[in-house]
Formats: sequence, structure tokens, C-alpha cells
Amino acid sequence: MFLAVLVSVLVVVTLVGIGLFVFGLRRRLIQRSGGTFDCSLRWNVPETDLPGSAGAAPPTGKGWVYGVARYSGDRIMWFRVFSYAPRPRRILERAAIEVVARRTPEGEEELALLSDAVVLGCLHKGTRLELAMSEDALTGFLAWLEAAPPGQRVNVA
Repeated sequence: MFLAVLVSVLVVVTLVGIGLFVFGLRRRLIQRSGGTFDCSLRWNVPETDLPGSAGAAPPTGKGWVYGVARYSGDRIMWFRVFSYAPRPRRILERAAIEVVARRTPEGEEELALLSDAVVLGCLHKGTRLELAMSEDALTGFLAWLEAAPPGQRVNVA
């Protein structure tokens, strides 16, 4: 009986250790090529949740997903942090991103996002989304948007 419990505990501890190792290895592989930054994402934001819109309520902390974004040419590949998937969850193309608002986290969002986050309201191919990143990452992101090739439409608020 004791031996069965001991073996079960060892198996569980080993599986948890392997899971954490793979989790860390995935993060390291994403960051390997450089150009990454911590970036939370809220996808498909209802129009009433956007600041300045009619009937806008204070933003809630719901819908935010913590992730890592990586620059890749004219695209940003966004990966969920708490996932084992090797592929990006979202791909944002520079030509399709339109920045419409910039604000600080409010209310419950302050708990859902990193402490120094700035929220950027965007449109991407007609889908409303919000990105939350540090001030330094925001500076780099806006510079990347403005550095679009000649003739490409860029809208940065």
C-alpha cells in the first residue's frame, strides 16, 4: 500500500516537472529570435466597452489574456503565455492595425493587467481589440507601426 502511494506521488511530481519544463522551453523558444514583449490582449471588444462611446461603462477585468508578442516582419505574432501551443494564437498585420485610443487601466483592469500597463484600443480588419503593454513596449510598438513602408496606410492615435 505504502509503495503504491509513493509510486503515485513520484509519477505525479515527475509529470508536473515535465509539464513545467515544457512550458518554460516553449517560452524560451518564442523569445529566442528576439523582438518580443509582454502584451495582454482583449479580442472582439464590444463597442459599448470602449472609452468615449455612448453608454460606456467602466471597463471590467474580464476578457484579458496574458501573452507575449513577437515582431516578425510586417506582422506581430501573439502567443498566449499559459498554453503549450507552438503556434501564435493571433497574427496582427501592420497594414490592418488602426490605433483608435490610448488609456490607462481602470477599475478591475488594474488587477487583471501588469502594474505599468497602458491600454491601446485598436481595430484590426474590422475587429475591435485592446492591447495592454508597458510604456517602453508601447513606444516600440508605435515606432514599428509608423515605420511602415512608403505608401502603406498608418493610423496611430
